[in-house]
Amino acid sequence: MNTQERIIPPSELIINEDGSAFHIHLRPDQLRDNIILVGDPGRVDMVASYFDEIDYDVHSREFHAIAGKYKGKELLCISHGIGPDNIEIVITELDALANINFRTRTVNPTHRTLNLVRVGTSGSLQEDIHIGDFVMASKGTGFDGILNFYADRERVCDMEFERLFMRHTDWNHSWAAPYTVNADEELIRRIGKDDMIKGYTIAAVGFYAPQGRMVRLPLADPDLNEKIESFRYDGKPITNFEMESACLQGLAKMLGHKALTVCCIIAERRLTKANTDYKPAVRKLIETVLDRI
Repeated sequence: MNTQERIIPPSELIINEDGSAFHIHLRPDQLRDNIILVGDPGRVDMVASYFDEIDYDVHSREFHAIAGKYKGKELLCISHGIGPDNIEIVITELDALANINFRTRTVNPTHRTLNLVRVGTSGSLQEDIHIGDFVMASKGTGFDGILNFYADRERVCDMEFERLFMRHTDWNHSWAAPYTVNADEELIRRIGKDDMIKGYTIAAVGFYAPQGRMVRLPLADPDLNEKIESFRYDGKPITNFEMESACLQGLAKMLGHKALTVCCIIAERRLTKANTDYKPAVRKLIETVLDRI
């Protein structure tokens, strides 16, 4: 069946009685083309504090959305919570708002492209990347496996990177196969310019063991972080850990949107240093993204 003609059943795209998407509770008319994504629902208020006008403020579970205007630009800021599974929900439902007719449950004949910029926090994996630095995920490598559930994910992935990475790390095949997706080049040029590090980012599937942290339980591969830190692709190292960049960039590219993750470094993993007073640096990053998006 032509995907343009397929009627999407209610069980596959749940629409609330008020005409909003099931989880994020936004209606198609509330969508904006330029979207800032943050993990923390409270950080949405921080972003919106810069807006000149507020159009609406919607809360649903960990998903908090505020739309408004900043220096004449219409923007939407939405939180996605922690982890790639949440990002899959948010990107799928934002795309549905953009490209599905909620009345007929069919794909719109004209595609609408969204600009999706995630502003997050991260831990560095190299000694020359320090607390307070800003890092772009020019490549995001996902340990979660979500993209592997979608057909033809190979067309948006760097398969050579994946092959070399798995060989270098002696990847445990009981884990999900990692996937690697480039950020949108136009967003890299526009958002990052020359004052952000163009990095290779690992999007871990968890915060503790998947990022090499041991609290009480031992790690399946205690040497994984050292292998990640020593890996090079085109002569460049893996720069940092976070949890959402790969799934965001992968789904966005498959759905025809532009996506980029930019993070403020708040921990130096190799030096076992961390900064819990990172809000001023995050504010600076937010201001930079708002001016450039």
